[in-house]
Amino acid sequence: MPTNAALLSKLHHRHFEDCPSTNTKLINDVKSAALDAKALHLLTASRQSAGRGQRTRSWQSPVGNVYLSLYHPITMPVSGLLSLIVGRRLVDMPVIQTLNQQLLAQNLIPIQVKWANDLGYYQSDQSIQEQSPTINNADNILYFNKLAGILIEPVWQQGKMLGVVIGVGLNVKATPKLNDNNREGMSYHALSLADITALLEKNCQNHGEKNSKNSINLPSLNELYQQISQALIHAVANFEQLVIEQNQSQSPKTYDFLQKFNQVDALRGKSVIINQDSAWGNSETSQTMSGKVIGIDGNGCLQLQRDDGKICAIFTGTIDVMG
Repeated sequence: MPTNAALLSKLHHRHFEDCPSTNTKLINDVKSAALDAKALHLLTASRQSAGRGQRTRSWQSPVGNVYLSLYHPITMPVSGLLSLIVGRRLVDMPVIQTLNQQLLAQNLIPIQVKWANDLGYYQSDQSIQEQSPTINNADNILYFNKLAGILIEPVWQQGKMLGVVIGVGLNVKATPKLNDNNREGMSYHALSLADITALLEKNCQNHGEKNSKNSINLPSLNELYQQISQALIHAVANFEQLVIEQNQSQSPKTYDFLQKFNQVDALRGKSVIINQDSAWGNSETSQTMSGKVIGIDGNGCLQLQRDDGKICAIFTGTIDVMG
């Protein structure tokens, strides 16, 4: 693996103390030819004033976290599968692997990928209500602890696809204040790497393990930029390989990926309620489905076994997990 400085230099890394949105800035710079559309480009920021999440939600950006966007040239159309490959690669980063080893050692839930754009884990409402007593959960919903979000946007110029911008927001030291504009439903709680390390250390102390040799020092933001960038580059390469294979009517690599994704799938096997809004915001055409998640398919769609036994592919929707 290249050194920190070598990789970031190769990616033409630019860092801003303040940036409205790293994704928006990078897209505009590529489309305006301020940046070479045939090269990799990395943009990071200490804070964002207009950070963006999925479906026009805002992304709160307190100082101390990672706000990163990578532009990668790619000419083939992207699908929802890319986001899942990115999520799988992010879980494989050294910092997440280290935390997951200790979480599992303490019989705690590890960091996983929540279809289709998030990293974190589910836990019962009781644990969340201890941290956020104002939350009223009368429906026995499991809350998702969101550690990171992924935002993937293709870059088009005059009807031609130039590449893709992959944005990653990772809570490192701070957790954003949630509101109706940035919360995914009401069953979502923000989590940071620092929160997880504090939880692990507290558990060690409760068990009389002082000065544990397994104590974790979080990487610097520059090191995290390197780990995330490496993960994103590998993810795009994996996606391209899978698309080429699928176009040739072969599927070993796709099957391989689906099996690996099952290991980090936060929704697999869970009972869910999925709300699908109309693309035009018409509540009359919205629908709600319930059932059990049985995995994902080769296109990156969620596979839902409905209560009537029928299996259907879900392209988009807001998900509540039932405890």
